Order: sequence, then structure tokens, then C-alpha cells
Amino acid sequence: MNPVRIGTCSFADQALVKNWYPRGLAPKDRLRYYAERLDTVEIDSTYYRLPSAGVSAGWAERTPSGFLFHVKAFALMTRHPTRLEQLPTDLRAAAESDERERVSHPSEELRAEVFRRFLSGIAPLQDAGKLGGILFQFPPYVVCKDSAFDYLLWAQEQLGRSTLLVEFRHSSWLEGSNRARTLAFLERERMTLVIVDAPRIESPTAIPTVAELTSEIAYLRFHGRNAATWNRRGGSAAERFDYLYTREELTEWVEPLRKLGGRAKQLFAVFNNNNSSPPPGPFGRPFAQAPANALMLRQLLLEAGVPASEGLRSAALEEPEQYRIEEIGPLEGD
Repeated sequence: MNPVRIGTCSFADQALVKNWYPRGLAPKDRLRYYAERLDTVEIDSTYYRLPSAGVSAGWAERTPSGFLFHVKAFALMTRHPTRLEQLPTDLRAAAESDERERVSHPSEELRAEVFRRFLSGIAPLQDAGKLGGILFQFPPYVVCKDSAFDYLLWAQEQLGRSTLLVEFRHSSWLEGSNRARTLAFLERERMTLVIVDAPRIESPTAIPTVAELTSEIAYLRFHGRNAATWNRRGGSAAERFDYLYTREELTEWVEPLRKLGGRAKQLFAVFNNNNSSPPPGPFGRPFAQAPANALMLRQLLLEAGVPASEGLRSAALEEPEQYRIEEIGPLEGD
């Protein structure tokens, strides 16, 4: 089987900057440090602003051959309301906004232009052979219906040969008879279902974990299991996905990943729990949750004989002791 490639959702979140990278490490050196330990990353900043070709070229230059970036689609591309100020200046005049200066219903021409500029912005990654997939995350109010399927087809047409990683945020897509329809559609169109690990609660926005393969790529996102904050609106993403997985919780994924890896040509697991946790002792440094859990999952897989990529260096020998402890308990109050 091909190795499980493990990473985090962003290499520049404050939790990593404060509690994972070495003290005094220059910002320009963070990605190199990251790539020495993990060989894939999801870029989520592109959800908030269109990517820049110059920045993308810099990412490609600072990472080794074989490193892969997955890039989250800009908000307007996935039917999220977008603040007018997030659009390029020259496109704002063509956008109708509400009283809060949000663009919710752009014309097809405007949306198509946004797709075009998004692709232009990540072209250096594509040219360098370092572009994995485009994360296409629907908002919770996009439910399973014909028009939503049609939109996915239109989006794929705009993105050309790019790999579409589709994440649903409303349970209607994967419940009852809709599950078979959704999986069949994605498989027919060669789109990748994003498998999620999230709080196990009764809510339309709590997506069931469906470990199914709909393309040659398997993509698993760990959101944490913080039920208290899952449906919270406002505040930061770090607050919403504030959770540190235990070894027991991540061990649940060893066999599913083994099975997926036996069928998929590429298999990715990325961590979106982007906050920090208190240290286990009075003098330790707090944990940056995502890289701590990424390294923990990799160790669990290797212990079970499941291949997992290791970056340029053997991180197990280099990471601080806090990333190698046997047990990490849940956060206070979880």
C-alpha cells in the first residue's frame, strides 16, 4: 500500500508559530522546518483571500521535491458569503453587496472570473508538480439537491483537470438514500469525498464519518471532537476546533487507514485542530495540537505496520519530548 501522508491545515497558524516552531525561527524558514517533518500541508488562507502567484512560487521554492500542497477554495467559489473587501479591487464594482457589504449572490461571470484568478494564483504549485487537490468545502446551508450537484459540475468545469476534494457540511448529503446518490455522483465525476472526523453529535451540521473512496485519492480531515464549540458562530477557527486527540482516539483510525491505503493511489490525513493545549507538567511548553496529533498518528501507524511518510528527517528522533509522550489526555472541560 502507499504510505499515508500526514500534515496540518496551515503551516502558519498562531499555535504552530508560538508552540511548535523553534523560538526565534524566521518566518521565511517556517515552511522549510515544516517540510523537514511533514510532507504535505493544506493551505486554508486562500479561503479568505485569493492566492498570489508570487506567494505560491515562494512556497514551491522552499519545499523539497515531492512535497504536496492542498489549497482551500476561496469563499465565493464555494457559495459562502464574502466580504466585499476580500475581492480584488477591480472586481468590487461588478459585485452586488448587501447592507453589511457581503457578496452572497454574484453573477456567474464574476464567479467564473474568481475561479480563473484562483487558478492563476496557484499555477506555480501546479507547474512545480506540488499541487495536490483543491478543497471545496460547502457551507452548512448547502443541502443535497439537484442544483447543488449541478453547481459541483460547473465548478469542476471551471477548474479543469484540478483534483476536487469535496467536503460537505450538511448531513443530508450522507444520510439515508442520499448517501448512495452522493457517493455515486462523486465516483462518476472522479471527485474525492473528504472524510471527516468531527464531534459525534445530533445536528444537521455534524457530518457522519463515511470512510469511502470515490476516486484514486483518499482525503481525511481531523476537525477535533469538541462538541461544545462545533456549532458556534463568530470567534476564531482555533476556538471552534480546540481539541487534542488522545492516542486511543487516533488508534481508531489505524485500521480504516490501512484499508483505504490498500485501495487508494494517494492517501492524506490532515489535522484542522489548530489551537494549543496546556503542557502535561508545570514547566513544559504548550502543545500545538495539529502537529502534535499529526506526529502521534504517524507513530501509531508505523507501530501497526501501516506505511506513513516522514518528511526529510526522522521527526521521532528530533521533536521535543512532549511530542513523544505515551498519553495525552483530553482538554479540560471537553
